[in-house]
Amino acid sequence: MASNGDGDGDGYHGSGMDTVRVLIASPLESELVERIRAVDPRLNVTYRPDLVGAARFPADHHPSPGRSAQQEVEWAGLLAEAEVLFDVDRPNVREGLLERAPRLRWVQATSSGVGEWVNQLGLQATDVAVTNAAAIHAVPLAEFAVLAMLYFAKRMPLVNADRAARRWELFASDVVRGKTVGVVGLGGVGREIARLAHALGMRVIGVRRHPTPADASIEAVYGPDNLVRVLESSDYVVLIAPQTPETDSMLGERELRAMRPGSVLINIARGSLVDETALERALRDGHLAGAALDVFRTEPLPPDSPFWDFPNVLITPHSMSTAVSENALLTDLFCDNLSRYLAGQPLRNLIDKARGY
Repeated sequence: MASNGDGDGDGYHGSGMDTVRVLIASPLESELVERIRAVDPRLNVTYRPDLVGAARFPADHHPSPGRSAQQEVEWAGLLAEAEVLFDVDRPNVREGLLERAPRLRWVQATSSGVGEWVNQLGLQATDVAVTNAAAIHAVPLAEFAVLAMLYFAKRMPLVNADRAARRWELFASDVVRGKTVGVVGLGGVGREIARLAHALGMRVIGVRRHPTPADASIEAVYGPDNLVRVLESSDYVVLIAPQTPETDSMLGERELRAMRPGSVLINIARGSLVDETALERALRDGHLAGAALDVFRTEPLPPDSPFWDFPNVLITPHSMSTAVSENALLTDLFCDNLSRYLAGQPLRNLIDKARGY
């Protein structure tokens, strides 16, 4: 199986049935549905937007279906026949998927970090294949990471405060060229962050489970046991490691205090990777200059969270991976994987369920 979710997995063979029933379980544009249907005549593709729910914005994969009792019966019938799922209906994600979909053989997720999701679905110890959306989100997440670095280098918290006060006061900003960015997690997203940062003249170092060289844009790659060394050396730290038992609270009090004074934390992975209480302290006492947080341990972020009150925290609602082009890219991946599935060939982005990525 793929070690980082970015390449091909080991072979996964389809059922060999003449007809493969595919159920699309989150909003998708009609032209993309037709592209999926056109992959092979053996596919029986069902998309019921009235049962899935309406997208609130482009590439919305978390709609509220609002199904009636009769519609729930219809949906249950479709799940019971499905061999392949494009996503999973989120409101019922913890209700025992295999009991509801006993013929299920493969799930194509619309997210990259699916380790916890696989456990919630009860799929970890099964032979149901799960493929994720690794690399689909590389460009939007990498662009956000660069935006966050520039946001603090150009002192945008001060700019926002001055604007709110209608105050015109000259100041000097910083540049990112020559600064060091430490990327924790060098999968497809991490490597794209490194590429963009290198193009801006930044020095890039990184951490990955197996510290083999990544590419020319990364000066040095370290294993997890050298995380503190990377933290000490970085002006910006970007978290994009998968959520696993090993990465839970990987940035605690010790690690946050090891970060260079005045540095910035950017978390686009999962909120569970950071001890948020320790992060609050490091921001409050000025050890860290700021943080850009797209993810939190509790989502939505509660209204009484102290992070809302920090002027040096850029908060986004776990949305920086979502771009208007996402569904088209997901459909490209799914169509390719459907052809592979029917031919008994390796599926792209097949996750190692034991590792969680």
